[in-house]
Amino acid sequence: MSLTSALEPLRARWAGLPGREKNGIRLAGLLVLAFLLWQFSVGPSLATLRSADNQARVLGAQLQTMQAMQLQAQAVQKQPPLGFDEAVRALTAATKQTLGASAQLVLAGERASITVKNASPDALAQWLAQARLNARSALIEARLVRASTPGGQVWNGVLVMGLPAR
Repeated sequence: MSLTSALEPLRARWAGLPGREKNGIRLAGLLVLAFLLWQFSVGPSLATLRSADNQARVLGAQLQTMQAMQLQAQAVQKQPPLGFDEAVRALTAATKQTLGASAQLVLAGERASITVKNASPDALAQWLAQARLNARSALIEARLVRASTPGGQVWNGVLVMGLPAR
């Protein structure tokens, strides 16, 4: 059966319809076509256009953050290297100043293990930044557990930092 013979009954039915019904079917087809055109072409384009300003602001803020991080990384790279003793002093000072009694520092070769108990998230983040910048030590391993206390969230665990060679 060919396509032409399959469409023949539809053509005969179309030819038998009055002009008013033909116009109604044409109008309905035109409305369906307009709806499909809107749904799959114009509508998504307009939605993208409306959200472009917000996306540009978000991307601009991300770019500024990344550029600040790049400047910070370049500043760290330009700093002269620290010796082992200076790094230990800087790490000890940062630990006492930022974490206080909630941390204990133990040296083992070219690594420092810091055991933290009930350290606040802000203090821990500040200490990590100081350890990275001032002592130029890198975090090698972190085994931390978050705990809830009446005063808020705290961290317990061990951080292992790499120090410069002796």
